Amino acid sequence: MARRALTTTAAAFATAAALLLSACGGGDDSPSDDIKGAGDSSSSPSASASSSAPGVKRPVIKLPSSFQLTFQNWTSSDPGEQAVLDDAKEEIRAGYAAIIENDPDSEAVAFYDTVGVRGQTKQWIKTYTDKNLTVIGKLPVFAPKVTVAKTGKGASLSYCTDETEAKTKHRKTSKVEGNPAGTNPYVRYAVSLAKNEQGVWQNASVHSERGACSK
Repeated sequence: MARRALTTTAAAFATAAALLLSACGGGDDSPSDDIKGAGDSSSSPSASASSSAPGVKRPVIKLPSSFQLTFQNWTSSDPGEQAVLDDAKEEIRAGYAAIIENDPDSEAVAFYDTVGVRGQTKQWIKTYTDKNLTVIGKLPVFAPKVTVAKTGKGASLSYCTDETEAKTKHRKTSKVEGNPAGTNPYVRYAVSLAKNEQGVWQNASVHSERGACSK
């Protein structure tokens, strides 16, 4: 499910079955790879609010109980870092919600992605929707590490996901599939973010490497 999985030798799109939970994204000049993560055991359909830009009208993002995207230790004592984590979490949630809602042109995704990344995220979503697939199961997102630039306008974030219990389900046949046997379920993501004029942290690039994390 990873967004595009970036190996040590090359980055390439994989089939939805091979990279079940990876989400995609990329910088203006570089492709992105694998999946993204979730909230502090938030399987609730209600959207989580971000504190990075108070007063900004944010999209409502809902996930069904059939897909439990949980964010583990997704907190920081530093308010600036927490703001980055909050918006990064919503970007991840928006991507999976778009798959589940069969909506590659999701306004919520556009809200949390820079212009340069939106097209790549859309392509990732379409690797599911074009095949009539949705996502089910559990996807923990854990081990976040965030750094905010001294200017306060840029940030970097890394985190891991565990696709062990994440699966795809065909909308018409109800066929359920997980990653192929032998696939390492752990994916590490490296994300760069930029703060827009509204004060919202948006994904500017996303890269992933399967097998670079463990629990």
